[in-house]
Amino acid sequence: MSLSPSSLIERSLTLIKSEFDHFGDSTIMKEVDIRAPRYTSYPTADRFVEAFGPEDYIRHLQAREMRPAVPLSVYVHIPFCSALCYYCACSKKITRNYEKAERYVRHLVAELSLVDARLGGDRRLLQLHLGGGTPTFLKERELRILMSALREHYALSSSGEYSIEVDPRTVDDEKMALLSELGFNRISLGVQDFDRQVQTAINRVQPETLVQSVLDRARSLGFESTNFDLIYGLPRQTLAGFEKTIDSVIAMRPDRIALYSYAHMPLVFKSQRLISINDMPNVATSQAVFRMANERLEAAGYEYIGMDHYALPDDPLAKAHRNGLLHRNFQGYTTQPDCDLVALGSSSISRIGSCYSQNQKSTNDYNDCISQGILPTQRGLELSRDDMLRRAIIMAIMCQGEVDKETFEVNYLIDFNQYFAEELLALEPLMQAGMVDDESSRIVVTATGRREALRLISACFDRYLSDQKSRARYSKVL
Repeated sequence: MSLSPSSLIERSLTLIKSEFDHFGDSTIMKEVDIRAPRYTSYPTADRFVEAFGPEDYIRHLQAREMRPAVPLSVYVHIPFCSALCYYCACSKKITRNYEKAERYVRHLVAELSLVDARLGGDRRLLQLHLGGGTPTFLKERELRILMSALREHYALSSSGEYSIEVDPRTVDDEKMALLSELGFNRISLGVQDFDRQVQTAINRVQPETLVQSVLDRARSLGFESTNFDLIYGLPRQTLAGFEKTIDSVIAMRPDRIALYSYAHMPLVFKSQRLISINDMPNVATSQAVFRMANERLEAAGYEYIGMDHYALPDDPLAKAHRNGLLHRNFQGYTTQPDCDLVALGSSSISRIGSCYSQNQKSTNDYNDCISQGILPTQRGLELSRDDMLRRAIIMAIMCQGEVDKETFEVNYLIDFNQYFAEELLALEPLMQAGMVDDESSRIVVTATGRREALRLISACFDRYLSDQKSRARYSKVL
């Protein structure tokens, strides 16, 4: 069945507004398969080209001299895990050979030096994030080496956000104390679901008491913010089971919660082939789980920030949301201003000015490049003026929930309604469904639209999503 983008959006809205029993109709679901990016960047990473190489990245690093006041964000990718989580779509390497991690950290430090030798402009580091894989796979010596190198090259701010993803199974009291000593002030715990049957199905068994003990230790050490990652739509997940998980999470009261929808794409991610399709909940169950979780979290005092994210009212993320100061990058929502992002490690993606640059995905290829003293850029993208314009609009939708047309007309010298005539036409079914309002001077996302249609609204301004085929590589909106 072939549908135009606007028709796809209209059909998806019919499903969104229907009762849950309609979601059980497999015929409807086969006919309508709405997919869209999560827009941690625009253009999205699948648009990067290999014609963009190390010299192009160097040129943009040096060009920061022309923008001396732009601060920095740094992302460090640690790909190693000691065990495979079947649901995971991250770039990872399963190993119990720690020598690989030791070698990799040496190369991270070398890459840091290669980048720094070419980096112009401000070296204030307002945001640092260690992701993976499992960053807490690293032992004390490598963590100290890495943080020492970062402090040597960058000026860490007292008001900065310095976070690390923590697998509760890989830390004890001593390692948590080490993370605090090294300067991390925020942690994100991978929880997913406390239901033992779900944990078994995804090969990630971790008792609720273990998560509680890590959280208690973080609070005793004075970490400024704690985040729980939860996932709905996992195998063997039920409404009653996840209801217990949400009740436990609310009782633990982390400062932030990320509630992600599981994207089952076994043709893309090999590990997901280990999940039985018979264990997967149907669409009706997944949507019921999401709405229950949303209602419970808001009733418990959590504010809905934007796609997937919740925070307690006093958390800086909630304050930034209320004050219109929210930003978004590859790590999700952040309170920090629009920084240049230097990304280190295999598969990581940098954003410097008007370019994206992605490192070699394979750790072996990454290590080989560093060993030769070559920046490990595998591909990237030079953004056009149109890309920059659409990126700003999509980020405004995702973060502020509105687009001021006059601001874009002044900044980009366009007639907004004329330039985006087709896009505004594609928004009409969303307007009819009460997801968005197109006022004379601005586009405003409604409360319902913020919860259920941010990706759809943003996709209307994505010039690369011209047909259903181009959407196939993304996860389902529903």
